[in-house]
Amino acid sequence: MSALNAVITPGRVSGSAAVPPSKSAAHRAVLCAALASGTSRLENLEFSQDILATLGAVQQLGARVQREEHSLTITGRGGSDGFATVTRPVFCNESGSTLRFLLPVFSLTAQKIRFTGAGRLMERPQDVYAQLFARQGLRFEQGPDGILIFGRLCPGAFTLPGNVSSQFISGLLFAAPLMEADSTIEVRAPFESRSYVDLTVDAMQKFGVKVTSRSRKDGSAVYKVAAPQRYLAADLTVEADYSQAAFLAVLGCIVGGISVTGLDASSRQGDRVILDILRRCGAKFERKGGAIVFHRSLLKATEIDLADCPDLGPILIALGCFCNGRTVIRNAGRLRIKESDRIASMQTELARMGGCVEAEGETVTITGGPLHKAAEPLSGHNDHRIVMSMAITALAAGLPAVIEGAEAVRKSWPGFFEVLKGLGANIEITGE
Repeated sequence: MSALNAVITPGRVSGSAAVPPSKSAAHRAVLCAALASGTSRLENLEFSQDILATLGAVQQLGARVQREEHSLTITGRGGSDGFATVTRPVFCNESGSTLRFLLPVFSLTAQKIRFTGAGRLMERPQDVYAQLFARQGLRFEQGPDGILIFGRLCPGAFTLPGNVSSQFISGLLFAAPLMEADSTIEVRAPFESRSYVDLTVDAMQKFGVKVTSRSRKDGSAVYKVAAPQRYLAADLTVEADYSQAAFLAVLGCIVGGISVTGLDASSRQGDRVILDILRRCGAKFERKGGAIVFHRSLLKATEIDLADCPDLGPILIALGCFCNGRTVIRNAGRLRIKESDRIASMQTELARMGGCVEAEGETVTITGGPLHKAAEPLSGHNDHRIVMSMAITALAAGLPAVIEGAEAVRKSWPGFFEVLKGLGANIEITGE
């Protein structure tokens, strides 16, 4: 893939924009459809690199996929007894969701399977699965070149810590109904990123799988999945993505005159909390018809708990630069093990523009103040959310900027810069 630069020239931005479909919901819908009996139709999709990775993987399980411009027809395998023989490594690119959702599912083939990836994916911790496989006497070997598994996960009572990525919990949930007996999954307190697990359960139920859950007073939760069950084909439209909408929402609250369309007011996405955070910062916005209209606002600092919305981290760090006072973001430690160390990446790039970002342990503190033009190009750190956050920062501050590695947006929002251009932003992509 060629390296691209985004060259941003100051200018007024305004207008209306639609955000892409939820990547989180799309991963889950694709996987459930691939596991289902029958043919499913999925509408409102954007084929980012992460979604393409999941599509490639489920085809190796034997699902048949017919792709159109913004939709898919998927004929599933109908259960673990119908999986295909996996003849080559499962390439997950840089998608943590693809890898962690599918490790337990692929184990049900009882085949020796290697997972590979790109970027920092194989450096990201997988201890939860490594320990779980070891307890069942199964093979799980992780190295810089990939992960090798061998052996079929057995049903039973699983206990997982709640302060790790919810992707581990979701992976077990996806596999559980295809096992030969019932399973329970206990998630210990503190249960972070629970909203992502809610999305998983919601997707499974839409495809005919019954999951029951019980919350305890101490903050833990227990999920019960009867087995064997079958996923059933379903037709659905993927909802718009609040985590991507956050970029336009932050820009709108700083410069005003931006409307974001397509967001479901009743969504279960945890990242919808962006609206509550902006409201606490003094942002002015309103729902009009199918749009949220953001007005130019005087923003003030607030305290933010990132435990349930880690994907918002980079853009919230950028937001802090435009708030009067000191914005404190807590429970941000998971940002260090994403596509980049997102805390260090944002510290480095915002410092080049005069931003003040301090980090200690899992807490990030941003002191608002004026920004200036960076003396040298900004780095995207091979991280889609860093690239997008720095682009929004430059546009909001009215500063020229060059962002290297702009191609990283293909991971989650390939049309990001085109959407900004549609709002009037002066952006040239060079190196193509």
